[in-house]
Amino acid sequence: MKKGKRYTEAAKLIEKTSLYDLEEAVTLVKKSASAKFDETIEAHFRLGVDGRHADQQVRGAVVLPHGTGKSVKVLVFAKGDKIDEALAAGADYAGGDELVPKIQNDGWLDFDVVVATPDMMGVVGRLGRVLGPKGLMPNPKAGTVTMDVTKAVNDIKAGKIEYRLDKSNIIHVPIGKASFSEEQLTDNFQTLIDAILKAKPSAAKGQYLRSVVIASTMGPGVKLNTAKY
Repeated sequence: MKKGKRYTEAAKLIEKTSLYDLEEAVTLVKKSASAKFDETIEAHFRLGVDGRHADQQVRGAVVLPHGTGKSVKVLVFAKGDKIDEALAAGADYAGGDELVPKIQNDGWLDFDVVVATPDMMGVVGRLGRVLGPKGLMPNPKAGTVTMDVTKAVNDIKAGKIEYRLDKSNIIHVPIGKASFSEEQLTDNFQTLIDAILKAKPSAAKGQYLRSVVIASTMGPGVKLNTAKY
């Protein structure tokens, strides 16, 4: 695939074989984010685990101190008073059974995160085929299956993100926007890597952090020196 002129220029700033300290990496990524829109800055962690084994799964959620810079739409599955509570907390949508055909038959997916109270998981389970592949299925580990819908909605709106391994044992997570200050991006990254290090499975053998790269949406990746972690 041919890279654009902007990408090629940005790539000149970065030594492909070098490993950078976090502060320097953040500076380079911000410099190389030159698109006409506010690019998302993402972190990619390749981990020395095998996610096919249940005891080596790495999954969780963390609230980034400065948020992601993206406004997130939240859908809450609940009953009775919990629907009102969710809406009062700032959920964009809340409801019960009546939402199932809307999602299943009408293809409605105008939301980024799904929260459910435990008593609604039977209903939400029917949407597994739709929500599962999109990574939208509520999960207790991510704090999205809970009776405390107020806390769940508040955390998500404040910048809570979920991290989980993909099939090739890599975690891809947004840590902010190119318009964020270097301090904000550094803080967010530090909070995230601390959570991922803490989530290290006891069954993981050998080197846990194989490689860590940060990059903007359209820019080249910058490899981090992981020695200090």
